[in-house]
Amino acid sequence: VIGAITRLTESGLSMVEWRPLFGALPPWGDDEWNRVFGLYKETSEYRLANEGMTLAEFQTIFWWEFIHRLWGRSIGLVFAVPFGVFLCRGMFPHRMFPHLVVLFVLGGLQGGIGWWMVKSGFVDRTDVSQYRLAIHLVMAFFILGYLLWVALDIVSPRINRPSSSLRGHAAAVLVTVFVTAFAGGLVAGLRAGLDYNTWPLMGDSFVPEGLFDLTPWWLNAFENIAAVQFDHRMLAYLTVGLVAILWWRARNAEPQIRRAVTALTHMTVLQIGLGIATLLMVVPLPLAVLHQAGAAVTFSLAVWALHAASGRR
Repeated sequence: VIGAITRLTESGLSMVEWRPLFGALPPWGDDEWNRVFGLYKETSEYRLANEGMTLAEFQTIFWWEFIHRLWGRSIGLVFAVPFGVFLCRGMFPHRMFPHLVVLFVLGGLQGGIGWWMVKSGFVDRTDVSQYRLAIHLVMAFFILGYLLWVALDIVSPRINRPSSSLRGHAAAVLVTVFVTAFAGGLVAGLRAGLDYNTWPLMGDSFVPEGLFDLTPWWLNAFENIAAVQFDHRMLAYLTVGLVAILWWRARNAEPQIRRAVTALTHMTVLQIGLGIATLLMVVPLPLAVLHQAGAAVTFSLAVWALHAASGRR
């Protein structure tokens, strides 16, 4: 959610330095503020989009990026400190240990991906690469899903005899939600939500013109604004359809599966409503942030549904 606010307020390029250790401390005093502002003035974003920005205006965008990075570091501490304590006390089952180590490494890797993303915006452009932004987003989703799966293994019992067809269907839903989130990252990176602010049509037609204007043809899915928004819409419709069928098929399943699938169904309906409202209102900050938060909740519930349908090991 904080990452969404950082992106939507165009704050992500305000911190030119990456200091993993000392970066947890904000600028202190006029001299330090003027130093970091001077570094920002050397970026292409300042020269091409924000020339003449005052120090007060710079501080507004700086704080969002600073909070985003600080929160990321805090996640590492919240994970690492209890991990060390529980490890010393021998509280982890042996099978959990490799998963927790992988999660810790992925958390550190995500910080590196974030800086790799930011660096793409320092070269003759005013924003970051939509490819790197989407990768940063889906890595966050992957870590979230991994964490939830490990947690559910601890706190949520699974049925003894799972339905392989329901399990496969739930897996297909999870993959579709994940891909839809990736497409949403491309929409955000290209600011594609600021175009075609109509629904269910895109402009005057359901399928907009110019879907294959770029060559080679596959480039349209990643760099053509019309195609990127169209793909995100189609994936959202596919998600709704798959979830609706899963709900129908799971109506007589075990209670834990029904609960997970019902929650997922309700959230999917809410999420597509948030997406439509965000588009029609031309991406206002509160709705856009809620839409990204809704994507995370939808993905989390899809993980829960698959876990419930998977049965015991």
